[in-house]
Amino acid sequence: MISLKSALAKPFAKRVYKKIQKWANKPIETQNKVFQELIAAAAGTEFGIDHDFVSINNHEDFVKRVPVRDYEALKNYVEKVVAGESDILWKGKPIYFAKTSGTTSGSKYIPITKESMPSHVEAARNAILMYIHETGNSKFVDGKMIFLQGSPILKEQNGVQLGRLSGIVAHYVPKYLQKNRLPSWETNCIEDWETKVDAIVEETLPEDMTIISGIPSWVQMYFEKLQEKTGKKVGDVFKNFNLFIFGGVNYEPYRAKFENLVGRKIDSIELYPASEGFFAFQDKQGEKGMLLQLNSGIFYEFIKADEFFNENPKRITIKDVKVGVNYVMLISTNAGLWAYNIGDTVEFTSTKPYRVIVSGRIKHFISAFGEHVIGKEVEQAMQEATLDSDIRVSEFTVAPQITPKSGLPFHEWFIEFENEPEDLSVLAKKIDESLQKQNTYYFDLIQGKVLQSLKITKVKQGGFQEYMKSVGKLGGQNKIPRLSNDRKIVDKFEFQN
Repeated sequence: MISLKSALAKPFAKRVYKKIQKWANKPIETQNKVFQELIAAAAGTEFGIDHDFVSINNHEDFVKRVPVRDYEALKNYVEKVVAGESDILWKGKPIYFAKTSGTTSGSKYIPITKESMPSHVEAARNAILMYIHETGNSKFVDGKMIFLQGSPILKEQNGVQLGRLSGIVAHYVPKYLQKNRLPSWETNCIEDWETKVDAIVEETLPEDMTIISGIPSWVQMYFEKLQEKTGKKVGDVFKNFNLFIFGGVNYEPYRAKFENLVGRKIDSIELYPASEGFFAFQDKQGEKGMLLQLNSGIFYEFIKADEFFNENPKRITIKDVKVGVNYVMLISTNAGLWAYNIGDTVEFTSTKPYRVIVSGRIKHFISAFGEHVIGKEVEQAMQEATLDSDIRVSEFTVAPQITPKSGLPFHEWFIEFENEPEDLSVLAKKIDESLQKQNTYYFDLIQGKVLQSLKITKVKQGGFQEYMKSVGKLGGQNKIPRLSNDRKIVDKFEFQN
């Protein structure tokens, strides 16, 4: 028998689908409208006055007056906001600061305003509703759902609440989902990640879990603990678990491992949330890429990734993007970020509608020898090399070995296997061939005998978790970089091999 909640979900999903189609079918007009509204709203702020917003009429004017900035370059404005001043980056004061750990700048304080907060909540809800509309499957709304997230405990700083984004969003779970949502508030407030996951296992075991959500590497830890405790596949523990919602990293390197832990294939929805805004979500099960949120108070600009470090790279809007090109994404938002570089690189998979995949981080690449290898390429190489095999990879990262004891330099792949291959050299060869096929610079360096083929170094089981724990980044929204241009991370692994 269909419950009332499940029955009501379908017409609601249809209504949201129609609303989304309206702006998705008018992408350029939608972004122009967002742009004009942002400039008008912030014209009287300190930033707006400093950058002459009143005389900005179009994107060309904006490019002339507002340079590209990262957090460091915006910091002097942010510090005034943190100190409690009003009308600095956006009108009034923000209602929250999402605190994130920056690599170069220590803690970052990303403002969230009353105008920007709704889109963080609505986008996640709409992703589920689009899935219901497409598949007709709404039974899962009656079961229990879990989101592995940071602590919802917030602190106050000069009248503004401060916490992790996932903890802030926990305060906005709609009433109709409150009864279905796990873990409990008390468990969610546990700071130590391992203790928290143990408590989540205890709380969820007796329940009918239908949706599980979180960053794949941390959900994997939860699944492994469930399996350890019960001796069963996760899909046998939770018979109605059929939807996995994830964000933050590419799921593909984890998919085989997950399906083995669950014991069957399950549908998944990919999200692209960040403290700076909720940028995209997967709107179709059979389509590659996530629908870019063009109507959420965010104006997007793009710079070709391989031109980004040029002196004056060209900034374009969605009107001029091409499918398959690697871009650095810049955002201007109703939280007061302007031509802001969040550090991600994206690639468009479609422009009708505009869908993206996250291809990596502009700082996370290997170009120690001029090869410009990016995250998407190493993930695709791993995926292709392990396809149709029993090899299961728990986690991996890649670094250059510039001064080997003998022979030419090479890329070193640090891999933690759940099920390792009989012959590592065969896997290494397959990965290398895929990488050469994808990246012409890498191909030329291998063929020109500047680099030798990549080598694999095994990391012991649990090695990546130990590393994350050692640097205080176990759990929550933290993730291991897929690749680095130096050996700072992997040097910590040396003793584990």
